[in-house]
Amino acid sequence: MHYPPFSVALAVRDAVRAINFYKAAFGAVERYRLIDPESGVVGHAELEIKGGLVMLAEEYPAFNKSPETLGGTPVRLCLMAEDVDAEYQTAIQAGATEVRVPSDQFYGHRSGCVRDPFGHEWTLSREFESVAPGEMQNRWNAMVAGAKTQA
Repeated sequence: MHYPPFSVALAVRDAVRAINFYKAAFGAVERYRLIDPESGVVGHAELEIKGGLVMLAEEYPAFNKSPETLGGTPVRLCLMAEDVDAEYQTAIQAGATEVRVPSDQFYGHRSGCVRDPFGHEWTLSREFESVAPGEMQNRWNAMVAGAKTQA
């Protein structure tokens, strides 16, 4: 089995429902799952999403905690999309909630963000313009200055 150089591991409540959500929302393909023989819950599962690997497990508070237990997540997962608007709507229809609707961003991407039913946040993004870091800084500065004058 191939393992990419980087992958993520998510803790969720109701791993079976999470697996089904990720299939519906992001086109995940399940590689396998391991079931805890005592509890019957998913102890470990692996999903491929657009060539990336997402490992997930049922929350076991002694080992891992879900965003629900933590009261949110400081981490946002980024998923590149061919059609941000369509993939955003697919995720919403599958049960995600809106965090930020897709829009063109100063850094040259069209991006939108959803929160999955398990508390994890996903940015869907597509590059429409290659922006050099110096120009990106200029655009950032202008955006921040504009926000301060509106406040």
